[in-house]
Amino acid sequence: MSLSLTRKGGTLFVLSAPSGGGKSTVLRSLLAHVEGLRYSVSVTSRVPRGGEREGVDFHYVSQEEFQDLIDHKAFYEWAKVHGNYYGTRKSVVEEHLVAGEDVAMDLDVQGACQIKGMKPEAVTIFLLPPSLDILERRLRGRETDGESVIQVRMQNAAQEISQSHLFDYRVVNDDLDKTIARIQHIIESERFRSIRQVLQVVNEPAVEKLLK
Repeated sequence: MSLSLTRKGGTLFVLSAPSGGGKSTVLRSLLAHVEGLRYSVSVTSRVPRGGEREGVDFHYVSQEEFQDLIDHKAFYEWAKVHGNYYGTRKSVVEEHLVAGEDVAMDLDVQGACQIKGMKPEAVTIFLLPPSLDILERRLRGRETDGESVIQVRMQNAAQEISQSHLFDYRVVNDDLDKTIARIQHIIESERFRSIRQVLQVVNEPAVEKLLK
């Protein structure tokens, strides 16, 4: 008797963290080192930051274009965050999942909860900062936001952290290498869950019948 396991399809992994929590850095490393993991590039109405590239970091559109996509129900989820719109296009995600590829995306808490509501099988992971003081230092170290924006981000961070219990996993991002290793372990473990696999039996008709 020969046994084999095949996957039912790809798995959607959603990574969230407060602004400055390091999710973009962690995600870049995961995409570089985890085989079969693809990135869902989100759509946003905000302008690119220094070094960001169209189609790599985000798809950049105007607020009018974003509203048109909402009207055509093109998004899995969308939200307005810090005055700008962000959304995840259905077609991009589904194409990868149907092909058996895992998809990773980074979303805020609101977006992650929307995805979980629509796709309960999605795996949600929240990155916690070691402390709020360290998070504030990270935000200031980026030198991209003014004082008022930093204060808003810190207020939002406290609220987001209070909702982290809604996620499947929580990981403290106190050491970058360890954080990446922990999340990679989560991904690998989820791939081996029985609910994501199909057991196939070859050349044993009687056993095949029992296992159907």
